[in-house]
Amino acid sequence: MTPPRASATAIRTSAPGVETSAPVPNRATPQLENSAAHLRDIGMDLVSLPNNPVPGGAVIGALQSFDGTQLRYACWQATRGPRRGTICLFGGRGEYIEKYFEVIADLRRRGFAVAALDWRGQGGSERKLPDMRKGHVRDFSEYDRDLSAFMKNIVLPDCPPPYIAMAHSMGAHILLRNAILPGSWFDRMVLVAPMIAIHPERSKHSQLFVRVYSEICTLLGLGTRYILGGTSFAAEQLPIEIGLLTSDRERHARNKAVLDYAPELGLGSPTIFWLRAAYRSMAVMQNPDFPHAIRVPCLVFGAGKDRIVDTRVIEDFGVRLKVGSQILLPGANHEILQETDSIRQKFWAAFDAYLGVREMAA
Repeated sequence: MTPPRASATAIRTSAPGVETSAPVPNRATPQLENSAAHLRDIGMDLVSLPNNPVPGGAVIGALQSFDGTQLRYACWQATRGPRRGTICLFGGRGEYIEKYFEVIADLRRRGFAVAALDWRGQGGSERKLPDMRKGHVRDFSEYDRDLSAFMKNIVLPDCPPPYIAMAHSMGAHILLRNAILPGSWFDRMVLVAPMIAIHPERSKHSQLFVRVYSEICTLLGLGTRYILGGTSFAAEQLPIEIGLLTSDRERHARNKAVLDYAPELGLGSPTIFWLRAAYRSMAVMQNPDFPHAIRVPCLVFGAGKDRIVDTRVIEDFGVRLKVGSQILLPGANHEILQETDSIRQKFWAAFDAYLGVREMAA
């Protein structure tokens, strides 16, 4: 049997197996005018598999960002009380909403509504290059403006306050960029393995070398090429022993199954343009004064066995925060929320204490 997909034309599910269609004005149906339109249209749906079903009650749609790029989003109401507001959930580079169904269920049981977004160029959102496996932006300000479009057009009109950001890796980096601005939408942020610096083992070169390489290549017109050594293969499809993401075999297999069924959700290596943009933005964030400028209270998690981002830099960053704190989970790989039950339990204990979740209704 072919696994079902929840429709991106904003199907509202009041309970599992009970669906009623309701259009979302001006943001439900993407208008895609290129050779990959059919694939992208498929990608706007949520993929439901037997071991990773779409949480009931999803409202799914596409919103148009500042430059016309279609961004996939999904929203859920809390399943238990007391109601605590909305968690705005943002994945890392290459991730997709389906990867967070378990996390979404955990949050809803805690009394939170959830609003999740796929960043441009990944997951079910629109991709601009002919090779749609390339992770690509020219500048991280594009992500900033996507965040603004999501908050103004989806979250603020339709989701209950207060708003709490929960973001992983690159997503946490984008939220940190927002956290220094006046008038943030968020009361608090929970940032998981934020991308402040790439782990030396991952980059294999000094930051100076990578920055010079990316700047020269873009000047030579090579910005849309894969980075040196890059491929179209998604990290979630690598064997768990070399994937560097999680030590939990069941969750690794679940995420791989999603991409096996819906390969259009996967993302390979970034382009040189993305690399240049990332290193420019990380250089700003690594300034010792940056943590002092953060205006939104933050709880920052570092993974002790992370080989994607540099946990030592995260720890130093956390020490400098004036309105936040940092927690190290020693046995965790990069994807803390996809880790073993014992590691996740430590995460959720800290999360609950930080946000005052003292009990969940039975």
